[in-house]
Amino acid sequence: MLVMKFGGTSVESAAAIERVAGIVKGRLARRPVVVVSAMGKTTNKLLAIANAAIAGQRDEYIRQIHDLRDFHSREARLVVPLEHRAELDRVLDDHFQELTELVKGIAVIGELTPRSIDAISSYGERLSSYVVTLAFNHYGLPAVHLDSRKVIVTDKRHTQAAPLFEQTYKKLEAVIPAMAAEKVVVMGGFIGATEDGVTSTLGRGGSDFTASIVGAGIGAEAIEIWTDVDGMLTADPTILPGGHRVKSISFAEAAELAYFGAKVLHPATVIPAVERNIPVLILNSRRPEVPGTTIVANPVPCRNAVKSIACKRNITLVNIQSSRMFMAHGFLRRIFEVFDRFETSVDMIATSEVSVSLTIDNPARMAEVTAALSEFAEVSTETDQAIVCLVGENIRNTPGVAASVFQALRNVNVRMISQGASLLNLGVVVAGKDVRTAVEALHTEFFQDPDPEVFD
Repeated sequence: MLVMKFGGTSVESAAAIERVAGIVKGRLARRPVVVVSAMGKTTNKLLAIANAAIAGQRDEYIRQIHDLRDFHSREARLVVPLEHRAELDRVLDDHFQELTELVKGIAVIGELTPRSIDAISSYGERLSSYVVTLAFNHYGLPAVHLDSRKVIVTDKRHTQAAPLFEQTYKKLEAVIPAMAAEKVVVMGGFIGATEDGVTSTLGRGGSDFTASIVGAGIGAEAIEIWTDVDGMLTADPTILPGGHRVKSISFAEAAELAYFGAKVLHPATVIPAVERNIPVLILNSRRPEVPGTTIVANPVPCRNAVKSIACKRNITLVNIQSSRMFMAHGFLRRIFEVFDRFETSVDMIATSEVSVSLTIDNPARMAEVTAALSEFAEVSTETDQAIVCLVGENIRNTPGVAASVFQALRNVNVRMISQGASLLNLGVVVAGKDVRTAVEALHTEFFQDPDPEVFD
């Protein structure tokens, strides 16, 4: 079996869904299981509806619901045959009636809880998976819909739920193989349900994670992530167009790149795939002839030190200093107890005897963190920073990488530098305004002579 995940841009319109059908048809012999994201920007629109509701803007949220229904109806009617229009209308009516009642309830309460956010944002994938199922049948692909909430079991951390792997794998193994023997199974990504059956979500971008979980649960031969780029590139194309496509990369390298901002892949995607040693391919639904990027345990050897440069913007740099802690133990413990207490994760860290610099990407509780740290240290913060991270397994074995980094960035003010414990990455923190300059300089330095076996 093969798991194929298609992102929001791959199913954003009737024309896009038709392309997807053609891609899946070419893999029919491999018994594909298709995981889809919400159509286009549907999740953002659903959250806008929720925000209008809690703001008491009844006319506005009703208008937005009607617009969203019209969008799904208009695009779906172009790919659903006449004989299935009644079923399509029934599905749309049921879902949008439920959504409207849910939003009205939120408007009355005037509060948007994490559980409510999950309930509302789930409609995007629930709708797209039904539409794609009906469209596949129209294009000659025998397809069957599977509600992901019946097989993806999660904990109760709404909006950022973690899968309960043992229960999930048992359900996937019991349900999908029998369905996939006769038809293409279509399911929505991103969504699941708690053990009590309450709708939950895996966090934004979680459809990639869903595909990896499904692949691991059914023992898939491969997991294909179909998006709107040609694969992983040597630099973010929105920052530096014209980077090289990375043909082959390791699970560890891909995970580092995803965590440090490579938007082509959700950071958690590779975890289930690594555990089951299932190859992951990043492919372009608009250019299916491009081979994309293959993520495997042991990729093709590379003579370049760096595989790719990732960026993580909107970072807050936190500087913590206490001369009272000179020659004293427990300084780091006290610092991280504070971040743990306020559920704030740390990306990078650099330390000395009496000072610590670290970065966070979610400053929601920064005021509380700063107040707690100030009880035993001096604290300063710098916003609008960015992490620029070089990733590659050869970094650990290549002398002079740090020297090359600083030579390339001689005209950029580097606020912090850190090499990960894995020795796969070397990251620097620069001001947000310097990101493009830094990436261009580093790309010129490390990709003057790209290995043709690894880069295209």
